[in-house]
Amino acid sequence: MNDPIAITGIGLVTPAGTGTGATWRGLLAGRSTARRHPGLAGLPVDFCCAVPDLDANKRLTPKLALRLDRFTQMAIIAAREAAHDADLGPASYDPTRIAVVIGTGCTSLERYESYYGHLLNGHYRKISPLCIPRSIPNISAGEVAIDLHAQGPCLTTCTACASGATAIGTAKTLLDTGQCDVALAGGTESVCNRMSSAAFCQLGALSTRIQNPETASRPFDADRDGFVLAEGAGILVLERAADATARRHAPYAYLTGYGASCDAHHITALSAHGVTNAIRSALRDAGLQPGDVDHVNAHGTSTQFNDQTEASVFQKLFPHNPPVTSFKGTIGHSIGGAGAIEAAGAALTLKHHTIPPTANHHRPGPGIAIDLVTGVPRTADSLKTVVSTSFGFGGQNAVLVLTSA
Repeated sequence: MNDPIAITGIGLVTPAGTGTGATWRGLLAGRSTARRHPGLAGLPVDFCCAVPDLDANKRLTPKLALRLDRFTQMAIIAAREAAHDADLGPASYDPTRIAVVIGTGCTSLERYESYYGHLLNGHYRKISPLCIPRSIPNISAGEVAIDLHAQGPCLTTCTACASGATAIGTAKTLLDTGQCDVALAGGTESVCNRMSSAAFCQLGALSTRIQNPETASRPFDADRDGFVLAEGAGILVLERAADATARRHAPYAYLTGYGASCDAHHITALSAHGVTNAIRSALRDAGLQPGDVDHVNAHGTSTQFNDQTEASVFQKLFPHNPPVTSFKGTIGHSIGGAGAIEAAGAALTLKHHTIPPTANHHRPGPGIAIDLVTGVPRTADSLKTVVSTSFGFGGQNAVLVLTSA
């Protein structure tokens, strides 16, 4: 077991609001943010969980906002908040010892419909010269590093819906091995666009409750029928606990464990074996046993098979039945951003000793016998250890263990 890593700053941009305070209040309210989206009009699934009132021109600059796709705009806004929250000023650390690790699940597709239109009509010269640099997965990490003058390792993790959690775990490894002294780590994604909606719909992954979108995302519920597309960014500032203590900055929580595995089983369906391996690996890294877990922040996407598989693992691995929650009932599934947002929420849960509820859960699905927090937040005064799970297409699993500061 390595020394604990302190979480000293949090930045969030989510459908519940821009900023950590707004997001936390939205999660505690436990109300779905899913709404019809004008940009998806005419598609079979025309709703999503979008970030409301994201004024990138005001929060960044018009010139910078114009250069960036939405997932990178959100990453910079969240990273700035996290750095400010951690008092990460120019004199805090040598910039060559500051790492940036950001997960993104796929290439940004928000402008590709127009690009394809130009190609099909023989107007390739109308394609923006910024098409590639604004949409490639690693550009959010690169732009954050440029914006904050971070000159250490700059990496992007791409493990589908586990990308944000994988990024945080990778940053922990960089700190554990002495390759940096501080890391801005997390995930960002926007799939609230026509190409993403059409493609995920064709895959059969999305809820089709177009008449009542606010009821669509219902993790672990008997009537779940798929997830709801979303967008968002979550960035954490991570540093060794001794360094945080030396500069007298109190952490939200400690990141004590990271585990990863591959199902080597199926491109979209979870394997209980792979999920179990990742959780056990994370607990081993933290020097803990399954019985030490007080709460699970679940992946909980609201899909039939994967929710069932995840719940079955919890029931077998945690017979003491710790309380479980899934944020996706409230803020949907932001793919590469999800695991990072959930890790940030887990840190806030530890700090405030309060577990946000799972929205839209009315009755558990057959065979699901977990203690799911629903309705209202649950006070947990003795909360010390949280496991946060993230799983992605390709059978890629990432699990984080957080402990109270």
